[in-house]
Amino acid sequence: MSDAAASPPPQDANSAEPEQAQQQQEQQATELPGPGAFLKGVVGQPVVVRLNSGVDYRGVLSCLDGYMNIALEQTEEWVNGRKTNDYGDAFVRGNNVLYISRI
Repeated sequence: MSDAAASPPPQDANSAEPEQAQQQQEQQATELPGPGAFLKGVVGQPVVVRLNSGVDYRGVLSCLDGYMNIALEQTEEWVNGRKTNDYGDAFVRGNNVLYISRI
């Protein structure tokens, strides 16, 4: 019996590169929180929701879904930096959302 049969085949230097790249991607993914982590962290917190039209809605983020449909409580509408309306509860359709920011 020879030692060559018991030892693993030699690895090509190029075959290790994809493995290292995958490990680096996994490490970066664990270091940087994604948008899902941010959104989960701001549920129940005051936020600003900016619409594509430039109108801001400020309120407490009640819940949201995968389509970025948003439910807010204690909602205020701001247009051009001026408060225009007060709403209790508001629902914003996700395709109108430009961004969500924590206050």
